Parts: sequence; C-alpha cells; structure tokens
Amino acid sequence: MDAQDRVREFHDEHEMQGEPEYQLLDLASEVGELAADACSSTEYGVGDGDLQVERDEIGDALFSLLSFANSLDVDADAALDEALEKYERRIAETGDPGSDS
Repeated sequence: MDAQDRVREFHDEHEMQGEPEYQLLDLASEVGELAADACSSTEYGVGDGDLQVERDEIGDALFSLLSFANSLDVDADAALDEALEKYERRIAETGDPGSDS
C-alpha cells in the first residue's frame, strides 16, 4: 500500500473527510510550521545556525499534502511524474529547472 492509500484509509477510519479548501489551508499551515522552524534555527536565514526541522513536521506536511490530493481525487504519484517530466523538459530546453514565469 502506498502513502496516499495509507492516508486515505486513515481518513476513512477516523471519519476525517474534509473539503479541499480545508485540506489546502491545513497544508499551508503545516508548511508554515516548517518555515517557522527554519526561521528560528537559522535566524531568518542569515545566521550561522544549521537548518533544523523535526522529521514529524515534514510528516505532517506530507500527510496534509496527500490529504489534499485525496480530497481532489488526484493521484499523487501521477502528479509527481508530471512534475518531474516538466522539470526534465525545462532542463533540456533551458538548462534550468526553474520556470520563467
């Protein structure tokens, strides 16, 4: 069973279905917690401190992302495959994975 299925089963077991809007806000909140850890541990990116984030916080963000994908009926693996193909295409065309927009 893949991670997305595990999250779906957890939601089903605990009756945690939520609307996509709620799931997206939850994801933004979790990513915000990662950013807060980064700001704190690196003095807002200008200090000499090493970046420190807790593994469970990354897990929270991943859980929220997969919950959001499930709420939209999006296959996360397929979405990742599309993103990787996009980055490969950009690198081949421009030598850089970043978008120009």
